[in-house]
Amino acid sequence: MNNRRDFLKISSAFTLGALLKPQSLWAESLAKKPIGLQLYSLREAMREDPQNTLRLVASIGYKSLETASYADGKVYGMEPVFFRKYIEDLGMRLRSAHVGGPRTYDPAKKGEALDWWKKAVADHKAMGAKYLIKPSMPIPTTLKELDNWIDYYNSIGEIAKKSGMLFGFHNHAREFETIEGKIMMDYMIENTDPKLVCFELDVYWSQKGGQDPVAYLERYGGRFPLLHIKDEEEIGASGTMDFEAIFKAAYKQGMKDYFVEVERYNFEPIESVQKSFEYLKRSTFVR
Repeated sequence: MNNRRDFLKISSAFTLGALLKPQSLWAESLAKKPIGLQLYSLREAMREDPQNTLRLVASIGYKSLETASYADGKVYGMEPVFFRKYIEDLGMRLRSAHVGGPRTYDPAKKGEALDWWKKAVADHKAMGAKYLIKPSMPIPTTLKELDNWIDYYNSIGEIAKKSGMLFGFHNHAREFETIEGKIMMDYMIENTDPKLVCFELDVYWSQKGGQDPVAYLERYGGRFPLLHIKDEEEIGASGTMDFEAIFKAAYKQGMKDYFVEVERYNFEPIESVQKSFEYLKRSTFVR
């Protein structure tokens, strides 16, 4: 989608009946499958026309959101309180947010970095988020360097915990490489404080990194309250991801929320997001 005209063209072809759910149906909507969406899946549309894009997301049936935009105290250009009311009026809620924070980390400037996170926690608390997730990080070359990041993450976790939130980290494939003989992801899980730091397992990148996501969920049960449900394109399209086994293992170890993420598409992005929703909606192993 390149502009508002494209949005209107796609939304017209994409009509699903009543586009909006009135606020009175808010409680009822939470009783249905809480299928979540990482809004990075619609990154161009969210950048160009976020409010109308959110209306389409709601019309598909998504209930939970994970954001991927935070700058200058706003999300997708909206003030926290406004964003929260807007999505709740559409029958959705913000559960999690990807927040990058300072691009690099210098232990000598830890206080300055933590001040940034204090502001981020306050803003996302106002939006109703439960989780604040760091989506990526530079790959350290030594365990000592990784220890500095772990200390940093524990400290951010303390800030989040004071506001009733939970800080976490999201993996890509590179975190499954070794540093001084240790798998980076394993080392992070084993050395962060489980009361302060959680992990959002991206099942697709786990598999790409050479780790069976089911075995990983079983090995570190309880550390993954969140999952990214991802495939090569639309969810279930490749046939290479065993989502039934993944969901069963995820629920068993304590998954609270899961988010569809689509990065590559066979269709218009909004249609790919819809097809992914429909796959999970009809899957009996998803609850």
